[in-house]
Amino acid sequence: MTTLTDPAKGAFRLSMLIYDSRYRSITIQIIALIAVLTLIGWLISNTASNLADLGKQPSFGFLGEAAGYDINQRLIDYQNQDTHLRAAFVGVLNTLLVAAMGCVTATIIGVFVGVLRLSKNWVVARLMTLYVETFRNVPVLLWIVFTMAVLIETLPAPNQFRGATPEATMLLGDTVALTNRGFYVPEPLFSRSIGDIHLFGASPLRFDVSLDLIAVLATLIASFLIASLITRRADRIQAATGVRPRTWHWRLAVIVLPLAALLAGLGFYLGHPALKGFNFQGGVYMRNSLIALWLALSLYTAAFIAEIVRAGILAISKGQTEAAAALGLRPRRVMSLVILPQALRVIIPPLISQYLNLTKNSSLAIAVGYMDITGTLMGITLNQTGRELETILIGMLIYLTISLTISFVMNVYNDAVKLRER
Repeated sequence: MTTLTDPAKGAFRLSMLIYDSRYRSITIQIIALIAVLTLIGWLISNTASNLADLGKQPSFGFLGEAAGYDINQRLIDYQNQDTHLRAAFVGVLNTLLVAAMGCVTATIIGVFVGVLRLSKNWVVARLMTLYVETFRNVPVLLWIVFTMAVLIETLPAPNQFRGATPEATMLLGDTVALTNRGFYVPEPLFSRSIGDIHLFGASPLRFDVSLDLIAVLATLIASFLIASLITRRADRIQAATGVRPRTWHWRLAVIVLPLAALLAGLGFYLGHPALKGFNFQGGVYMRNSLIALWLALSLYTAAFIAEIVRAGILAISKGQTEAAAALGLRPRRVMSLVILPQALRVIIPPLISQYLNLTKNSSLAIAVGYMDITGTLMGITLNQTGRELETILIGMLIYLTISLTISFVMNVYNDAVKLRER
């Protein structure tokens, strides 16, 4: 009888790092890593050497110096003698404002247009196609400038609202004024205010937070959570019995009644803008640069979102629509209950990229004078201090943080709606 034994393993040799498939991939990765780290080290060393020759040692002390410039649109209090750090913080908030408004508006328009592109009505489908092809084939910068020009040239000046027979009138019962300087809309106010809290004290990032708005937002969040629990209970009952209980009136009551009671207790009312002197006073003022940037980015991005939505709907088998119609569901209910929920797993991943593109495209705000982070930190602050390396690095870090946050949140949502097989 003969026995088979494994061949003896030879001793390790350096040549095995190249010729042995067990070690070759590791060797290549280590060499590539060393090359990349060497390149990065050379770039840092070369940059530091050049800055030293220019007498500009890297420093972020300029953030504590007085900015010396005004910011025309801001969400928090700011004076021109505040620091560059606070000016940058105001710019970040302005960037987040445009990004949030743009993503919401672009999503609503994009879903609406994407569904209508599949309409059986020839005129409606062709009009939506014209919208998509027009907006996505023209650079977004041109749309921003064009929208700004339209607002300036077509809307009336504030002095045209004055006189016994004014040339222009306010809208919605004299509560909204659309002018070539911007939009003035009612402002939420409280006659019996809880008060404010001051965050970060006297630091450059200080800002006041209204306890009234916090109470309202907390009530809304709690109400929606309770409404979602009612919906989940209805889902469980439907899964167990096949009959879905009517819950819309309970959900409406849970949301409306607590909020109405809170607003009544705080003495909620709307402060309307009024023409005083050469301009409107009161209300919430949205500059035409903000409006132009918001509309242009929303309409431009919505054209891409519409195609994503259309592709997601077409990815669903036609048999799903036929089966739902056979059960007696109307087309609108078929779309909202059957098609769109299944299409979300196709729509969400590319939708994340469009949200990121919209956020980064907001850096074009400087073209119409809107002071976002590009206009403040990487614009005026850079020119005043000459700290181009530091300001650009901070700006890149800010955009990276915002983009990664959006991507993380959307990926969590994508994981929640993806198809799970048994």
